[in-house]
Amino acid sequence: MDDYSRVVSSVAAEILPKVASVRANRGSGSAVVFTSDGFLLTNAHVVGSSRSGSIAFSDGTSGEFLVVGRDPLSDLAVIRAQVPTPEPAVLGDSDELVVGQLVVAVGSPLGLAGSVTAGVVSGLGRSLPARSGSAVRLIEDVIQTDAALNPGNSGGALADSQARVVGINTAVAGVGVGLAVPVNSTTRSIIATLIKDGRVRRAYLGLVTSPAPLPESLRARTDQDSALRVVEVMPGSPADRAGLRAGDLVLSAGRQPVGDAQSLQRLMFAEAIGRPLPITVHRNGALVDVIAEPVELTSRT
Repeated sequence: MDDYSRVVSSVAAEILPKVASVRANRGSGSAVVFTSDGFLLTNAHVVGSSRSGSIAFSDGTSGEFLVVGRDPLSDLAVIRAQVPTPEPAVLGDSDELVVGQLVVAVGSPLGLAGSVTAGVVSGLGRSLPARSGSAVRLIEDVIQTDAALNPGNSGGALADSQARVVGINTAVAGVGVGLAVPVNSTTRSIIATLIKDGRVRRAYLGLVTSPAPLPESLRARTDQDSALRVVEVMPGSPADRAGLRAGDLVLSAGRQPVGDAQSLQRLMFAEAIGRPLPITVHRNGALVDVIAEPVELTSRT
């Protein structure tokens, strides 16, 4: 057996028993065991609004599951099996991935339980829009892979060559293009909150932004290479009340440098709701400091 086949087959042997086929009221997909007491990770769109459903493992074990929590704005959900589960998969860190790295996708596409495909990381830092009611958020640092994904792969594991789960397969973007929600420090925090509270409370500023490189003069002053250009400020939002304007270049928030959308979104969790948030922007050649007070993100926000 060649080295490539040896790696893929060893990852498959490690991950396959830990990935379940999932059926809920509105659809089907996959889920991966990640704790020793029966918690599985899947996509929010796989479970939809269901409170329960059925799971089946490759060894023939099957039974019911309960939905512990779901977060449509990260497309992650945690379910808990009501039957004994295999030993959990090891969660890795997608922040350590590089383009061209081997990855293996394990799931139940088209109802075919225990399917394995392999490919490489085709791109990193992609964004995927997610919606909950009227709220829209970009899932940042999405992993792009050419490992073949099909309907039913959603919620399954994307693993590296050491069988560490670095992503949860979420979408097929086109021929030869698959996307996975990253497993990193941000999503680990979301997962822990789902287990604890069943949902994720988020803060809302009311900004639409786009990453932008800093001019050389600003790089020297701020010691950072990029920031966020304000594309739109929602009328009546906390950002609007704070005096932020379209065209502003957001350099820092909460006294932390802001270089991409994720660095701002990391601040927009429950702890930020109702608390003053200092923001520094570059406007018309000058640095401007404002104080915004985020509110809780709701379907009406």
